[in-house]
Amino acid sequence: MLRILGLATVIVLSAFSAVAQTADEIIVRYIKAVGGMDKIQAVQTLRRSGKYIGGGGFEAVILQENKRDSSVREEFSLQGMTAINAFDGKTGWKIEPWNGKKDPEALGEEEMKSIVEDADFDGPLVDYKRKGNKVEFLGMDKFEGTDTYKLKVTKRNGDLYVYYLDTDFYMPIKIDTKRVVRGEEREYETALADYKLVNGWYLAYSVEVNAKGRSDKAKYVYDKIEANVPLDGNRFAMPRTAKPADAKP
Repeated sequence: MLRILGLATVIVLSAFSAVAQTADEIIVRYIKAVGGMDKIQAVQTLRRSGKYIGGGGFEAVILQENKRDSSVREEFSLQGMTAINAFDGKTGWKIEPWNGKKDPEALGEEEMKSIVEDADFDGPLVDYKRKGNKVEFLGMDKFEGTDTYKLKVTKRNGDLYVYYLDTDFYMPIKIDTKRVVRGEEREYETALADYKLVNGWYLAYSVEVNAKGRSDKAKYVYDKIEANVPLDGNRFAMPRTAKPADAKP
């Protein structure tokens, strides 16, 4: 009986220990697990190259370039044509060469929210208070059989993220996203895997995304991620041939 009571006590205390952790404690462990703040801050630019895999095995060549703090350029190449989505910290724009389009144009509302998310160089958990994000610990859950800590991130614009961090390694393995676009909620699920060191910082080389409740998924598989490559700021700015979306008439 005493042995059973002792075992029960250990189980209860273990559960309490997990729940008693604060969001800040989990974030500290997460930052340490991915390499530490010094390694993260030492990276000023990132270039990811690889392929996009869609439904039915559809593939395209992809390139993503990020420059600290909030510039991003994404390229999608197919059949000799390259589409571009970009954000320079103020203006979001795109070029869609399909159907003979050549001139840049403003991003739509949902596209803009998505690219601002991609432009967050370190992700919403790192230095979250300075960014105006709110983080809450939601307890524990499982994702594909793996025990996880759940952290809810609320951004200043109202977008919500729920991060699932592996309890052994404190790596994010899933992110649930909820955005409001034109008054309608849009929900997405993202699975992250194949973490590798890039200049001392662990980054995911496999990212799988789908709209919540739908089985069709898009997968981004990176062959190479390079740190601190030279990136001219003009790569992120809207070409002058078009009128910026935020310009006044």
